Amino acid sequence: MAALLEARRVTKAFGGGVFTKSKVNVALEDFSMTIQDSPPSITAIVGESGSGKTTLARTILGMTPPTSGEVLYRGTDLRRLDGDQRRQFLRDVQVIFQDPYEVYNPFYKVDHVLEVPVANFNLAPSKEKARALIEEALQAVGLRPDETLGRYPHQLSGGQRQRLMVARAMIMRPRLIIADEPVSMVDASLRATILDSLRDLNEKLGVSIIYITHDLTTAYQLSENIIVLYRGSIAEVGDVERVVNAPEHPYTRLLISSIPLPDLGRPWEKERVIPEHAGGRMTGRLSCQFVDRCPSAMEVCREKAPPLFQTEDHRAAACFLYRDRPELGLGDVHQVFAAKSSVPIEA
Repeated sequence: MAALLEARRVTKAFGGGVFTKSKVNVALEDFSMTIQDSPPSITAIVGESGSGKTTLARTILGMTPPTSGEVLYRGTDLRRLDGDQRRQFLRDVQVIFQDPYEVYNPFYKVDHVLEVPVANFNLAPSKEKARALIEEALQAVGLRPDETLGRYPHQLSGGQRQRLMVARAMIMRPRLIIADEPVSMVDASLRATILDSLRDLNEKLGVSIIYITHDLTTAYQLSENIIVLYRGSIAEVGDVERVVNAPEHPYTRLLISSIPLPDLGRPWEKERVIPEHAGGRMTGRLSCQFVDRCPSAMEVCREKAPPLFQTEDHRAAACFLYRDRPELGLGDVHQVFAAKSSVPIEA
């Protein structure tokens, strides 16, 4: 059976062209992942600003076409979906964006963002059933219908607007939710509520979640698996417990060391790391993406880009520190990660 959603060696580059001399910036390079219909999983994709996280989200949603590679929905390239397939894709795959205000039309009451999908996808046989469905979704994310419906977007707080987006996704009964920094613009007191709502969607409704964030703390709290991106490439991937508690890639170690802890005696950033712009790389560079910042850089790191090496079960790192370990090919990674979860990551 074809996977629900699959990215195959996806690369996205910006810039360049016939009439411009600007360099090509590679925001995402040779990225692959698979989301199966079942069992439902939660995968975090983490990295600093400019690592390609939002480009990845837009590409696998079909909003930005890849420069090379393909994104498949149930075995069909997103660019080749017919009308019925696209309609089903729009129901099966929902998104929650970072800014909960930009998705609202200020001229409509917030009811509009809930009523439109119910009507367009015939989710309720009557207005009464539609209203009951909307109220149920609102209550599930901690919103009181009588205090939410009938208001305009500016009359709700950022946290209320974001929870409304979670409710909208819930109404659709999707198979997958792509949550792009869903808690970065809400108060800390509301983050737990939104994360709990996402966890409930996964556990109670069987919805898989791709949780995109720069925040390793919430990624650790929510997810089962983790993909660490650096400048558009996978640095490390695996079981979230192992990756966060014992990071193997020097970049992942840097991310972990930057998390503040209530320990005044704990040294900050033990490893010396050379700062560098975190954006996507330019074409023509064949070295490791992290080589100029890495305290463990070797000559081989400057000569070619490292593949993913399987360091242990359900773990892989793109680092020549582990060049004595098995190198993962396209077919191997599916077998290694299939036993752990429904999200095999490919080099």
